[in-house]
Amino acid sequence: MKLIRFGEPGKEKPGVKLHNGKRIDVSSFCKDYSEQFFDGGGLAKLSSLLMHNFESSREIAKSERLGPPIGRPSKVICVGLSYVKHAEETGQNYPISQLFFLKPHQQL
Repeated sequence: MKLIRFGEPGKEKPGVKLHNGKRIDVSSFCKDYSEQFFDGGGLAKLSSLLMHNFESSREIAKSERLGPPIGRPSKVICVGLSYVKHAEETGQNYPISQLFFLKPHQQL
């Protein structure tokens, strides 16, 4: 299962994409994929819900717009200097191992 959000920009609702490609609306189960959702065991509860209520869930049309899977994350994990040209542009050597850094919500 993959987490998706669908609908107009800024008004997206939570959904899931199943292994068979079917997209299911789960907005009756949770308001959105937020830190509270993940902290409260939301993924396990959602997985269990889909196992028992899969057939009664509303399918999302293929034409429906997909948005970002998480609405407003508090931070984003980034990869820096991930290709040689970028390292050259910044005057740095290409790193031997991946360079990861966080961007807090205020900088997004």
